[in-house]
Amino acid sequence: MDPRKPSDSLTMMTEIVLPNDTNVFGSLMGGRLMYWMDIAAAISAQKHCNAPVVTASVDNISFESPIKLGNTVHIEARVTRAFNTSMEVHLKVWGEDHIQQYKYKSNEAYYTFVALDASSRPRPVPQLMPETEEEKKLFEGALRRRQVRLILGGKMKPDDAAELRALFIPPNPLKGT
Repeated sequence: MDPRKPSDSLTMMTEIVLPNDTNVFGSLMGGRLMYWMDIAAAISAQKHCNAPVVTASVDNISFESPIKLGNTVHIEARVTRAFNTSMEVHLKVWGEDHIQQYKYKSNEAYYTFVALDASSRPRPVPQLMPETEEEKKLFEGALRRRQVRLILGGKMKPDDAAELRALFIPPNPLKGT
């Protein structure tokens, strides 16, 4: 499998906030936005691996600014790192008020997807080759974010998370670690 670039998985999705999408305050409901984000992230992951994918986890959703009724929602998704059968997708979301003529950041998040074969079993995915400085930074951070997800999910022991440990515990030159 040939490695892919993050730009190969870039997915842009645009929606308008309609009355059925809002809460009693006239703002886009978080669940509706997460639904749209899941779709954009899944498309991005599928573009990377050319296979069906399923959502494995959603983490670090930070809601910064509400998106109001009538505003436009812009969602940008791209794969930040590929592991064996899974991929991390980073999403950025902006709202746009066409009347006031301004665009504002609403939130961002990380989703993880697993690629499946014809028997619905996990299958290998192409590796990712970041090109820009931002892509390289997201790529490097993805391993630490993955370790946090695995620890919180009970699938990894904190002592086994070498990259995370290195952030908090400096190497001991006497022990060689």
